[in-house]
Amino acid sequence: MKCVNCGVDNNLKERTANQGRCKNCNHTFAFEPQSRDAKYKITDIFFKNIIADLSANDTLYFTPNQFIYALHRRITKKNIQKNQWIAWVIICIVLTLIFNDSYPLGTYYFIGFLIILFIINSYLQSSSEKNKVKVRKGHARFIQISGISILIVGILYSLSINLFSLFVFSAALGLLLIYFGTAQIDSLSEIEGLLEPPDTLIIYQTFFQEWVNRWQQINGKITNMLPSPRQENTPANINPDITAYSFDRVVVCDSAEIAQLLIANNFHFENNCAILSITGYPENIFDTVMEMLRRNPNLQVYALHNASPRGVTLVNHLRTSPNWFLNSDIMIYDLGLLPRQLIKNSQAFIEISQEYASDAKNLPQDVRRDLTEAEIEWLESGKFVELESFTPKRLLRVVTQGIAKSRQSDNLQSDSDDSTFIGGYDDYDNDNDSSITIFAVDSFG
Repeated sequence: MKCVNCGVDNNLKERTANQGRCKNCNHTFAFEPQSRDAKYKITDIFFKNIIADLSANDTLYFTPNQFIYALHRRITKKNIQKNQWIAWVIICIVLTLIFNDSYPLGTYYFIGFLIILFIINSYLQSSSEKNKVKVRKGHARFIQISGISILIVGILYSLSINLFSLFVFSAALGLLLIYFGTAQIDSLSEIEGLLEPPDTLIIYQTFFQEWVNRWQQINGKITNMLPSPRQENTPANINPDITAYSFDRVVVCDSAEIAQLLIANNFHFENNCAILSITGYPENIFDTVMEMLRRNPNLQVYALHNASPRGVTLVNHLRTSPNWFLNSDIMIYDLGLLPRQLIKNSQAFIEISQEYASDAKNLPQDVRRDLTEAEIEWLESGKFVELESFTPKRLLRVVTQGIAKSRQSDNLQSDSDDSTFIGGYDDYDNDNDSSITIFAVDSFG
């Protein structure tokens, strides 16, 4: 295991002999993957690399939940790859022991059996509903490619040795695998997103906090990880010259954590917009910013939320709440997350909650009419996706792209694949004769 301080490799014997310290620089290792108490075999370098990737080499801030999601993905991917390699190595050893006395014929059998095992494994993986559709389609493509290879190589080899039986066998097997692989890909494309198995976080908050405390005790504070949003109830002193102006745009988040993330990464400066949460974050300037926003009759509002029952109600709350934009002639853009952006996105971290399933069945009619039947079914099954499951870099990029697309209003009203015109909603106040127009972007990143 490499030391994060000097980069020197230390084996278990050397780490043990030096009381868990580096043999070169005497720096303490935060984690010991070979410990019996270690639930997950993580190393210091592994932990450090995740921090570097999340922060884009210390240029971006991230939330603790984003760190947890990143740890989950890396640990599960590492364990799956390790288990697969162990299985194939064992198979190779067994086959070698069986056929090593009949070389070179044994070598051909070895290769043939290995290919068959890979195909059988791909068949099982492509048929397993426990796998994500993207993974299943990858295995189906391997079957398809195997069929093409067997068809071409088998036919050419059978012709070279003039063996008709091998020709028939190769052609039949190759065509069969091509047919099965193609059929699997087509069927999986039709159900993609609808039958995705939910993801389950394996990193509990207690584990995570212990790891963070241990790392920071030895290697110092993780400076780019944001603390919980601070409750600043004391109004900030803002120059009156500044408050005399307004903003052209505002991003309203359904959580203080996402609003804090955007502000910490200077999203408001780079996109010239205000950032608030529906919960009133940041508290110390919230009322002042709202007063500034209401001065602009051409204000554009962007809703950013989780794909959850509460999240999909954000736009409706903004247009109907007197504390927000009721009786205002404004444009609201729903950047997501929306179920439609995720139903066919097998890379999304889709979780499931019975509480959310119950909440979805009680969605207001005004919210349900903005959703498709597939979206309502998705929500009522308890599925949800959190914005914090995306890395800071990707989240910032897709929100920036969403705002850029919104500026092309004519394109948003077209039948493009990128966005859908949801429609205009009257607030039924004829005296004010005001309305709110809502656009929703169909893709997220």
